[in-house]
This record gives sequence, C-alpha cells and structure tokens, in this order.
Amino acid sequence: MTVDTDVLIVGAGPTGLALGIDLARRGVAALVVERADRLFPGSRGKGIQPRTMEVFDDLGVLDAIRAAGGDYPVGMIWRDGERVGEHRMFDPAEAGDDSPYAQPWMVPQWRTQEILFARLAELGGRVEFGREVVGLTQDEDGVTVEFASGAPVRARYAVAADGGRSAVRRALGIGMAGEADMTMAPNPMLVADVRITGLDRDNWHVFPPSDSEGFLAICPLAGTADFQIAAQFAEGTDVDLSLDGIRKVVAARSHLFPDAVTEVRWASDFRPRAALADRFRAGRVFLAGDAAHVHSPAGGQGLNTSVQDAYNLGWKLGAVLRDGAPESLLGSYEEERLPVAADMLGLSTRVHRGEARRGTATRQLGLGYRASSLAVETRTGLPEAALRAGDRAPDGAHDGVRLFDTFRGPHWTLLTVGTGAGTGMGTGTSSGADASLPSLSAVRTLRIPTREAYGSGVFLVRPDGYVGWAGGTAEGLTEYATGVGLRHTLPG
Repeated sequence: MTVDTDVLIVGAGPTGLALGIDLARRGVAALVVERADRLFPGSRGKGIQPRTMEVFDDLGVLDAIRAAGGDYPVGMIWRDGERVGEHRMFDPAEAGDDSPYAQPWMVPQWRTQEILFARLAELGGRVEFGREVVGLTQDEDGVTVEFASGAPVRARYAVAADGGRSAVRRALGIGMAGEADMTMAPNPMLVADVRITGLDRDNWHVFPPSDSEGFLAICPLAGTADFQIAAQFAEGTDVDLSLDGIRKVVAARSHLFPDAVTEVRWASDFRPRAALADRFRAGRVFLAGDAAHVHSPAGGQGLNTSVQDAYNLGWKLGAVLRDGAPESLLGSYEEERLPVAADMLGLSTRVHRGEARRGTATRQLGLGYRASSLAVETRTGLPEAALRAGDRAPDGAHDGVRLFDTFRGPHWTLLTVGTGAGTGMGTGTSSGADASLPSLSAVRTLRIPTREAYGSGVFLVRPDGYVGWAGGTAEGLTEYATGVGLRHTLPG
C-alpha cells in the first residue's frame, strides 16, 4: 500500500502543532489532522513555563510568543467589595546566564495555537480540519487511519495528540490510570473567556469562597482585552455556560453587577482530574500531550509537558526517518517521557490541592533524563552538583557566543569545555578543537575554554537541548554517535 505521509499527527492542539513544526524543519513529511473545523478557541492553557520558552526559541516562535503575551499579574484578594491583600501566584525567580527565562509567560492557548499554526504553514506543513478518526489499523510497515469523512491516510508512524478523550488511544485499547477517578475534585469547574468592566487589568482578582458560594477568580489575559473567569461549584451542579448564567455567578461571588460581564467569548464546564496512560506507545503509534496525561490546570503543567513530549519525539522520528538511526531509538520516547509526565502529574495535583507552591519545579528547568538509555556519562568522581549526561544543557555566553544560539536548530552540538583554547565553532567537523574528536556530519561544534555550569569535558548535546553523552575525552563518543544515527546523516 502506498505511504501517503511519513507521520500522521492526530490533533491540532499545541502538542500536534509543535510536533508538526519540528518534523517540517527536519524535512519529514507529516500531516496534522483535527476533528474540529478550526483551532481551539479558548484560553484554557495560558501559562508558558521557562523550559517551554526555551523550546519555543528553538522552534522559531519565541518572538511571536513574547509579543503576544505578558507577565502574570499579582493576585489581589477581595472581600465584601474591598481589596484585602496581595497574593503571589508564583515564587520569585531571577533570570540568569544559564537560564534566560525565569518566570511563566502568559499567552492564551488560542493565541499560542495561532502562532504555532502560522509557523507550521511557514515551514510548508499543513493541517486538515473536520477529520474525525473512526478507525485505526497497523502492521509492520505502517498505520492506516480512517475518518468519518474523507479518504483514509496511510503513514509510517502515527501520533495521538487528540486530547484527554483521545479516539486514537481508545482504538489502541490503551488504558489510562485515573481516567474514572474523580477524587481529585468531583466539583465542576467553569472556565470562560469574557469581556468585563469594573476591574483593573493589573491584578488577578480572587474572590475567596463563602458559606454559600465557591471561589471565583478573574484574570486579565495578557495581549488581549479579555479576562479568564474560573469558578468552582458544588458537586452535581449543572453549570450554566450562557451569558446570563455567567453574569449570575460573577454577581453572586463578587461586588460586580451582572451587566459588568458584557460578552462571553468561550466557556467550558469540566471536572479537574489526573490521569496517566499505561503506555505511550503501541507499535507504530505514539501518545503525546493530553492523550497520554491529563492534568489539573493548577500549576500550568499540562500544556508545557505536552509541548515537550512533542519536542522529545520529533527529533527521534526525524533521526529514524531521515538520518538512518535505528528504529530502536524510538523506544526511548516512552522510556524518557512517561516518568517525566508522571512526576509533573503528581506536581500539578499537589498544586491543585494546595500541597505545593508554584515554584522551581513548575518551571521545568530541572527536568532531565539521567536514567535514560540515551544518557551516557563516562566521567567518574564528579561532584554532586556537576552537570551530567541526561541533564538539560544550560545556556551561557563566551566571547559573544551564546550556547543557545549554537544549539538552536535541528542538529546535535559537540561542545568542548576546558581545552584552554579560544572560542571556535564549525559544522560537521571538530574545528580544530581537539584532534581526538571524531568528525560527525550534521553536528555543530563549539569549543570554549571555560563555562562554570559545565565544568570541563566533551559534551554531545541532543537536538532537544539535553546532554546525550559526556566524557573527559572523546573516547567512546563515536560508538554513541553511531547508535543514534549520527554517522549516517547527510552533511547539512
């Protein structure tokens, strides 16, 4: 049977669009399909964590993301129509040389998706709307997906990025731990994007619960004229999503009059839950984003963990489909991402329950893959705080060269630190940094005499910005590179 595309991505949310971008820039033919007739219209996932800002920098959308959003406002607690105190939603943090983005950046989800969609189109990618999956079969050569309307698609691999009620996951028969567990919060939640008068846009307005009513939070959405309303209700409540219904909630729980809400632009009724797929892969089909893990919105972990699923999977699919890497490389996706998703799921649940702050862990800069089969550390006797294989490769500058500028793009980077030489950079060769370094095609090389965050050694940085291999010398590097397909890539 003819292969229509290399990769079929089901779902045009942040996960599917980010994966489409990563594959497009690698020259991998990918098709994104979406059940709805347009992109998601609401603000649901509005927080971009610092690690995701780094990902967006690499994918070429950071400038647009920054222009579209803003910092989170300070929370303001109200009682009986009076301001009674400020509430800091996030623990303070300062940007540093190693981490240029310190705090979450607010962008409504609908705007994030528009930016990703535009970038995908710029790279020649495409999205087909109105494509509801109704069937899936696979064999040793590929996957065939059928739709309620339109022709089926045959692909070498498929990715389920179609949300918490994923049709693809269900077709595969993959269970989801916690799917029926409502103990996190059986209470329904209202989340809506509205136009509202009578409140400033400098604060995230919080109205604590009373004896008769649940809490209400009204947050100005950066880069827009909208506010996001969030309200919790008693178990069993039938939430009214109409303009009149939302007006009644706002009037009952705040000092505002009903007509302060002038327009409802999007509204949703949901129950926060935590659920994790039993597996992230079945044959030639991978689960990513909400199809693999469903989070409470507290802590801003869902969208961010989802985008990083795509970032992890994209380079691996590209390596196998375009660079001659062994198919076994794809096994590291579940190996690396399932434990991370489980950890982030636990964190967002603790934040939801008030058991954890929105602090260092929620920024996701400390996540890594030290236990992965792709993390090879050949040095011994390292200090406890030393950078190791599997860790995120920090940023930094030397003689005007920023490491993130060097890392940016769909390539690996061979970084030599501590040679005593000046800065040198090249592509596909060792650039004279060390005659013992192998010459690897499609690998950018950089040597710097010192960088505190790295210590000294030779570091092979993966396309997703994590250290894959580290050593005091280059001994063993060639074998590692062969295992991930580098010695089979075309010069670029």
